[in-house]
Amino acid sequence: MARPTDAIDLDEMDRKLLRVLQRKGRISNADLSEEVNLSPSACHRRVQRLEATGVIRDYVALADARKLDKPTTVFVEIRLAGQSDDVLQAFEAAVSRVPDILECHLMAGTADYLLKVVAADTEDFARIHRQYLARLPGVAQMQSSFALKTVFKTTALPV
Repeated sequence: MARPTDAIDLDEMDRKLLRVLQRKGRISNADLSEEVNLSPSACHRRVQRLEATGVIRDYVALADARKLDKPTTVFVEIRLAGQSDDVLQAFEAAVSRVPDILECHLMAGTADYLLKVVAADTEDFARIHRQYLARLPGVAQMQSSFALKTVFKTTALPV
């Protein structure tokens, strides 16, 4: 299988650093270097290189949806009325402005897009649907599925 042209070759030390940083983004350089058994200066240089090459895009805080009163996850499949660039661009511009949508994916298959939406409950999702989703341009059909339970969730990529 061909690798994307923007893929970066990583050695085992880079992979170790990434595995730790994906779990503990706020770890100090001293603690990181100790955990991967590398000198602090070499560790710092490698992390800087991973940042400069874009392998490490950003550092974030992961908020608990339940504590922010958004425990309900809804996956919404969207079918558009057409596939022209204008229709796709208008939809993508509008969907990116909806605050309750965490993810939007262009799909192959029966749905054109798959959205991941968070809400407080079914009433809140009904509000989001009325206020935002029903007004998205170019939508021909929409199907919503409520997640009953999150069995597994991670932000860490396998490295």
